Amino acid sequence: MAETISKAKTGLAKYCLPLQNAQDLDPLMERIGDARYVLLGEASHGTHEYYTWRAEISRRLIQEKGFSFIAVEGDWPDCFEINRWVKGYPDTAEQITDVLTQFDRWPTWMWANWEIAALAEWMRKHNQGLSKDKRIGFYGLDVYSMWDSMKIIVDYLEKEDPEAAAYAKRAIDCFEPYGEEESYATALSMMKSSCREAVLQLLLEVRQNAAQYDHAPEAGLNAEINALVAANGEKYYRAMSAFGENSWNVRDRHMVEALNTIMNYHGPDAKVIVWEHNTHIGDARATDMAESGDINVGQLVREQHKPEEVVLVGFGSYEGSVIAGRMWDAPMEEMRVPPAIEKSVEEVLHSASPENKLLIFDQEPAIKEFFRGWMGHRAIGVVYRPDRERGNYVPTRLSARYDAFLYLDKTKALHPLHMKTTGHKTPETFPFGM
Repeated sequence: MAETISKAKTGLAKYCLPLQNAQDLDPLMERIGDARYVLLGEASHGTHEYYTWRAEISRRLIQEKGFSFIAVEGDWPDCFEINRWVKGYPDTAEQITDVLTQFDRWPTWMWANWEIAALAEWMRKHNQGLSKDKRIGFYGLDVYSMWDSMKIIVDYLEKEDPEAAAYAKRAIDCFEPYGEEESYATALSMMKSSCREAVLQLLLEVRQNAAQYDHAPEAGLNAEINALVAANGEKYYRAMSAFGENSWNVRDRHMVEALNTIMNYHGPDAKVIVWEHNTHIGDARATDMAESGDINVGQLVREQHKPEEVVLVGFGSYEGSVIAGRMWDAPMEEMRVPPAIEKSVEEVLHSASPENKLLIFDQEPAIKEFFRGWMGHRAIGVVYRPDRERGNYVPTRLSARYDAFLYLDKTKALHPLHMKTTGHKTPETFPFGM
């Protein structure tokens, strides 16, 4: 492998496609073809270019291929407010920044940033030319908002479905002693009973009656996903306390269940763009995650659909800067991302030529074969310690993990709304003329 990698550093570049502007995405659009599920990754939750390139891919998929909505690694209640804003629903804020600044659960920067504001503004403008039933949506798939979802359900069902509201109140009463999800998880370590029966009954009741919740736009979908978050959230926090299967699998199974629910809501012709970290959208079977029994969204979506219906797109970069925290719940800060370690995916591509590249594995046999072997592939989370860089690489068979890969040689940190910009100016987030 060492000799192979050495040769690659001088000959690999000729097999890669250029990636300098929006037109360079044409081969990726061709590879996507008629796929209904396009999953776009990122190697960190705080890199400007990952957001802007995903935004440009998403824009083209919406305009050229009729994609229905974007689903992200975010909380349902908060992202549903973005959805309401981009669709122009009544009683929404005047500016998207007013919506995004309400994101108050750490890490706030993941979705409360200028890059998302730019995408949302484009989506709203695009939607203004569409009928209400054709407007492009924006939804969160994650499980963390269990407590908020429970409260939203109670408030809504008290007006719309008193019988279901009774189940919701029963579930709330069960959770009330704990107050927040983390407290519930802690309490579970000292007890065997749970609130699971109450929230499962709530989910059943809401699903049976979701079709009648039509007094507000997408009310039925909103109620059903919030109930699903409540049910799977309870399961997730129980798993965190070592009762049952591991919490990672609970979380990713929930995200796929939420995704399937939204797809069913939009009908048989629906198409979705998913934004999540590489560790979620890259097929887990092509990483060392499989050894520990971990699954992820990319694997599950591939297993549930025909190969031509799913395209997984990974991202990576060699060096730059990133927004992250040094520990969970720590203040966000801009950190330097050092050059990738030797023989990693990122270092090999940089050594081949220090410029952006697009790799489409089944369109270039040499690329697919070279990246069939195991290499380290950098993954930066919301918690990042540059001084511990060697611990941030996932053993990966790149051409099996993804269908395509965007390599961005040098990247910079994204622009959080909660972090003041230099000179108090809105940063440039429209590199492709959005």
